[in-house]
Amino acid sequence: MKINKSRQIVEDALNHAGITIGGDNPWDIQVHNEEFFDRVIRDGELGVGESYMDEWWDSPALDQLFDQVFRENVQQYFRDNWKAALHLLKARLLNLQKDERAYTVGKQHYDVGNELYRDMLDSRMAYTCGYWGGGACDLDAAQEAKMELICRKIELEPGMKVLDLGCGWGCFAKYAAEKYNAEVTGVTVSQQQVDLANQMCEGLPVNIYLDDYRNATGTYDRVVSIGIMEHVGYKNHRTYMEVADRCLKDDGIALIHTIGGNVSTTIGNPWTTTYIFPNSMLPSIAQLGAAMEGIFVMEDWHNFGPDYDKTLMAWYDNFEKSWPKHKSDYDERFYRMWKFYLLSSAAAFRSRSIQLWQIVMTKPGRAQPDCRLT
Repeated sequence: MKINKSRQIVEDALNHAGITIGGDNPWDIQVHNEEFFDRVIRDGELGVGESYMDEWWDSPALDQLFDQVFRENVQQYFRDNWKAALHLLKARLLNLQKDERAYTVGKQHYDVGNELYRDMLDSRMAYTCGYWGGGACDLDAAQEAKMELICRKIELEPGMKVLDLGCGWGCFAKYAAEKYNAEVTGVTVSQQQVDLANQMCEGLPVNIYLDDYRNATGTYDRVVSIGIMEHVGYKNHRTYMEVADRCLKDDGIALIHTIGGNVSTTIGNPWTTTYIFPNSMLPSIAQLGAAMEGIFVMEDWHNFGPDYDKTLMAWYDNFEKSWPKHKSDYDERFYRMWKFYLLSSAAAFRSRSIQLWQIVMTKPGRAQPDCRLT
């Protein structure tokens, strides 16, 4: 009897994480196409995600499956392939996040449809981690708590001018204008976000523009970025800090809200960068520290990564509930891609493989702000 070596390797790797092929547990997998095993060996993480999109395998609870996969670092068994090597080489040789590439993620991800995001996100359309640590009982409350936490950390006061780099649909800009009477300028690389953000902020001292963060001009009391650093890239971390420094008053406060990795890397997950966030990569503490050195004083570094697990699961529940409304606009492959994205991401935070940081920074010589609120 011929032994399928690829299947044996995959089975052995999954067994380390307590996952059984054909098992009865929610985290077990059911394989529908035997070529799945060769594809995983050949294409690694990319092959796992693509084969799920192609309906080659299923699992009743993807979040539980990947929680165990990440905790046991199962992916280490499938990284020795030419596609992963090419992905790494490309990231090292090229600046994948240079100016002309900046709008790619806007067109591919953020412009997939405002109505889909309206139904998936909270009422303010915040597409970053909510803050559940203050006792929030639902997604709306968690997102409002996150924005209030940021306002308190940056010591926002009425009449202040704020620059929001990567402002999304303007949720923070709207909150800061409504609650603190701040004047907010936001930039995003998504035209659909610009259109809806300006509509949602109509009548408020808020202006949202389609532009790359590198082109920001003016001088502001506060500079924030809530979910852009993941798109900046390691070759541009220093540039980001220089932009923030250029736009921030000497007595100002800057804040970065970002997903972060436990180790320094120069690339993102190949499936994620192909299908969800093109040219993205997660910064590490070392990379951000080196980028801010000599420019900013790091005042506070707050990690609440587990809150992103709750946020993503809330998004997934909303997505599932609203899918019948949207299925005529998207195909089954998109549905499986989105499901894989949300649930595997939740698992990454649940397993502590990746983190969520809020970093408060000031210019040298400024008095220390009272930003340590947790």
